[in-house]
Amino acid sequence: MKLNKLTGAIIATSALMLGAHTALAAEVEVLHWWTSGGEAKSVVELKKMMEAKGDSWKDFAVSGGGGENAMTVLKSRVVAGNPPTAAQIKGPSIQEWGAEGVLADLSSTAAAGKWDSLLPPVVSKVMKYKGNYVAVPVNVHRVNWMWVNPEVFKKAGAKVPTTWAEFPAAADKLQKAGFIAIAHGGQPWQDFTIFETVVLGTGGPEFFQKALVELDPGALNSATMEKSFNNFRMLRKYVDKDFSGRDWNLATQMVIQGKAGVQFMGDWAKGEFTAAGKKPGVDYLCVDAPGTKGDYTFNIDSFVMFKQSSPDAAKGQEDLANAIMSPQFQEVFNLNKGSIPARLDVSMAKFDDCAKKSNADFVASSKGGSLLPSIAHGMAVPAASAGAIQDVVTQFFNSEMTTKMAIEKLAAAAKMK
Repeated sequence: MKLNKLTGAIIATSALMLGAHTALAAEVEVLHWWTSGGEAKSVVELKKMMEAKGDSWKDFAVSGGGGENAMTVLKSRVVAGNPPTAAQIKGPSIQEWGAEGVLADLSSTAAAGKWDSLLPPVVSKVMKYKGNYVAVPVNVHRVNWMWVNPEVFKKAGAKVPTTWAEFPAAADKLQKAGFIAIAHGGQPWQDFTIFETVVLGTGGPEFFQKALVELDPGALNSATMEKSFNNFRMLRKYVDKDFSGRDWNLATQMVIQGKAGVQFMGDWAKGEFTAAGKKPGVDYLCVDAPGTKGDYTFNIDSFVMFKQSSPDAAKGQEDLANAIMSPQFQEVFNLNKGSIPARLDVSMAKFDDCAKKSNADFVASSKGGSLLPSIAHGMAVPAASAGAIQDVVTQFFNSEMTTKMAIEKLAAAAKMK
């Protein structure tokens, strides 16, 4: 990420595009990629809270569910010396930005708000750089869900699978009945969302930790990884021909509309069901992905604050951090988004059964050792390694590449820093 190595062309382009965006003193500019139905609704709530504090909200939304586009724009802004007030950044990327010396220190705000006592250690650790808070968590997402349209399964006479071995029988029945078995968007991060879930369901949490978090060569070259790739290849024939490039929320709509049986996606997908007026347990089911019962791959959305020269901007950052961490916002945001609050003291009374299950499994898995960071969603390994690994998985999914070759490429990609 070394910013001084970015090209002069990017700097020139950034200056040309962004020169007109000189921020007003009381303005809080927030970079994010929450542009779909449930996500956009959540952003509105945060904007309302900030405006109630007297701050001016400037929305800086960059579409693209995985955030890749947003990060490209953000780098350009920082290089141009014009960073936004806050930006949606998470996982190891927080450490990388911290090392650049461009992040604001939120320690005093965190101490006043007693964040250490309100956040689970696994969450607070991610929010700190060298022991100091530089980011504020918005939520906790569970990634290893399978979203099911029960009416589609009923019409097809299929049983919802609980293991990968059971999946082909169910998927074949769905296809025979005229349905798409798996709603999927062919983008690298979506491909890897399925892949890492397959790895967890095939090898279990200990194998997942070694292979996709520690990038252990022995695990990456193992028979279990071979079986994982074979299971992943099995799923390829159950997506429709038009899957390439499809956004994740459009794939969710296929399940909502009864065109497809399942989608493998994190619980931000639930925000789409909620926005469509669908009820869990009736119109859709939230089910542990095959083989992952009780295990939990997590994705934590968070915002970092960039250093600002204006005292008004710094005050706006403090207001934003406090607003994000408030029980009011943690509740309303996560009700809209489909996730669960990052704070431990927020009541789950208003949340649906899917969220309550997610919360219970989050607490249990954190105690039992099966709480795992998602590599697909930027929580596990540095961006360079994650990108190279995702490329291998996407190549495998879209070609006739052998499993043996995929394993070799995966192990080689894992060595990239």
